[in-house]
Parts: sequence; structure tokens; C-alpha cells
Amino acid sequence: MKVLVYPHATEIGGSQLHAIKIAAATRNRGHEILVVSRPGPLVEIVHRHELPHVLLDPRAVRRPSRHAASQLTRLARQHQIDVVHGYEWPPAVESFAGPRLRLGLPAVCTVMSMTVAPFLPRTMPLVVCTDQIRLRAENAGHGLVTVLEMPVDVHADAPGFDPGTFRPDLGFEDSVPLVVVVSRLTPVLKLEGLLSACDAVGQLASSGTPVRLAVVGDGPSRPLVEQAAAAANARAGYRVVALAGQLDDPRPAYAAADVALGMGGSAIRALAFAKPLVVQGEQGFWELFTPDSAPQLMRRGWYGLGAEGDERAAGAARLATILSGLLEAPDSWPRLGKYGRDLVVDRFSLERAAATQEEVYVAAARASARASAPSLAADIARTGIGLSRHKAVRKWQRWRGNIIVDDFNMVAGARPGRDAR
Repeated sequence: MKVLVYPHATEIGGSQLHAIKIAAATRNRGHEILVVSRPGPLVEIVHRHELPHVLLDPRAVRRPSRHAASQLTRLARQHQIDVVHGYEWPPAVESFAGPRLRLGLPAVCTVMSMTVAPFLPRTMPLVVCTDQIRLRAENAGHGLVTVLEMPVDVHADAPGFDPGTFRPDLGFEDSVPLVVVVSRLTPVLKLEGLLSACDAVGQLASSGTPVRLAVVGDGPSRPLVEQAAAAANARAGYRVVALAGQLDDPRPAYAAADVALGMGGSAIRALAFAKPLVVQGEQGFWELFTPDSAPQLMRRGWYGLGAEGDERAAGAARLATILSGLLEAPDSWPRLGKYGRDLVVDRFSLERAAATQEEVYVAAARASARASAPSLAADIARTGIGLSRHKAVRKWQRWRGNIIVDDFNMVAGARPGRDAR
């Protein structure tokens, strides 16, 4: 089978890395993969996995773009593609408007965000990362929805990886427990927890608890995280929080950690390194990953929502309590780490994910052949009207100055675009 894979962005992030890792693992099962994307850091990851790559038409500035849809159609025809696979809603709409409608090819959409865009074509097979999202999508009328939890390369991400000079490069001693969070520094989903983590570590260190925090990643919210780190360091009287920036290969950070913080794919990856994990959410949510909390955290997509209120302060207090308990009981770390590692190997391996992805492609080909003209026409109308409405709302938000960058990267019911206090 020949598959055209189209990630939605080219900065280093969970959905994009997921796209490339799954593509490489699917290639290893005997399929031909071609990746198309904008230029950016992700391209190096594509080359590292030895996947053929084509740059997206530079005229494809707006999202979705007719230039992108036309290029996808040309590539599909030129390379005799069997399935087009777009990640997140803009590539999905472009894949639908291009190869699906013009060539009749099956098009698949993977949504790693927490909400499925309401205007996505309902005849397009969906892949989502939690059962809760699957149920919401099916209730909205999507006919073929598959859950594919975020996979991990359990061979490359494993205990025993050499952390190198990660700690000393940040000025941290090996003898002091290190907490690590690997995350995009963005306002939606991430920022509140990152600020709370800085506050919590500053609070613990100022009270005499030996602990350090390394924040690994980059993004538009970096200045706010830097401010929180500076405040934590001032409160403690010395450097207890450091920003390591973006690492194309974050494995040294995971390997150097004594305790990991994270949500989604980053949380699962930390478990692969056999690290105790505290799962990050929003509205003050933090939860230690244990055999008791695991089922609920996995159902929620390695994420959670706390109570309303002063989320940053409440989150810092809750995280400080959890970290204090962990730091006082280092003998629990190997037990928690082994449980997490065993779970990841059993349930989240790339090999298992690639087998599931292969099944999705086969099912998509069958569903594409069965799709009726009236159902496609209904999808065209629904997507066109819904997308026009979405763009009008975005234009209004832009005019008001409160536009959301990751517009569907949030949980249904959460308040979008708010700044963490």
C-alpha cells in the first residue's frame, strides 16, 4: 500500500512526531510512505527516519489551502497513492477537497487534539487518541472512528539511556532530585501547568526541600515561563528552575529525570523510561500515575480537569503536595517506574500502533468504495458551511485580539484561549 502522510505543522510537537513515528513503523511493515510538509525542524526528523519527503507548495499559506489540495492531488496521481493521511483538521480538509473528491481516493484524518472540529467530513475515517473523543465523534455522526493511543518506540525510549551532560549543562547537581517536563510552551493546554510547576518547585525549594525543575521545549509562551522560573529562583534564593529550550532529541532529558511531569504523548514517553509520572491537566489538575489512577487517566487521554477557581495557585499547591510525597519516598520510584514501563511496552509500542494503523487504511479503502454520492454531497455542504462559519468567528476573534492559536486543541467544555494567571 502507498500512503501519503501530511502532518499539520513542522515544529516539534506531539501530533507531528506521532505522524512521523507511525509512518516509519508502517513503512517497516512493508508499505511505501511519502511525507509532505512545510519546511521546519520536523523535516530533519523525517530524514532521520529515512522517509521520502516533499515540501508543501509555498503558496499554501492559508489553512486550508486550495494550493495544498491541488498539490496533494498531483502527488497522489504521480506516486499512485492508495491512501492520503492528514493529521489534524487543516490537512484533513485539504485531503478531502483534493485527492478524496478529485480522485476518489480514501482519505484518513488523525486528530490528536482534544476536540474534533465539527466541520470535518463525517464520511472520512477518523483516528483519535482516547475513547472519550471516539464517543463524542460517533455521537456527532462520524461513521468510522478508531482509537489509536499515542505510541512509543520502546526500544529507543528505554531505561539505561545515557543522559549525557543534561544536568550539569543546566547547572544542576546529580545529587539533587530532578523533575523534568518536556512540553511545547504554548498558551492552550500547556501554560497553566508549566507556571504551576515553576511555582511548586520554588515553594518546595524555599522551604528546604532539595529539588530542581528542568523545562524542556519552546514556543510562544516562553517569556511567561521564564518569568515564572525567575520568580521561583528568587523565592528559593538560588537556581532551582531552568529552561533547557527545545531538544530535537529529548531522550537525555527523560533519562536524566528522577520524576517526570507531562500530559499526552510526553507522559507516555516518560513512562517508557521507567520514571515516576505526575500527569498534568488544567484548572489545577495534577495526578500521580499509579496502578489505581491509571485507568481513569488513560480514559481521559493522560489529562484531566480540576475544579474552577484560581487554577495556577491551586495547581501549584496540589503539585507541591504530590512532589513532596514522592521526594520523601524515593524507594517508591523503582516500583512506579517499573509499572509504567511494563504498561507502555504492553500497550503503547510502535509495532502495535502500526498494525492498528494498517487496519485503519484497509477499512478506509473499503469505506471509500461504499460511500454514496448523497453522503459525499452532504459532507461537502456541511464542511463548506461549517468552515466558513469557523473562519468568520476567527476573523472576529482576531479583530478583538483574542484569537486562539490551537483552536481545537482543547477539551470540550474547557474555556478556550484563557491566559493562565
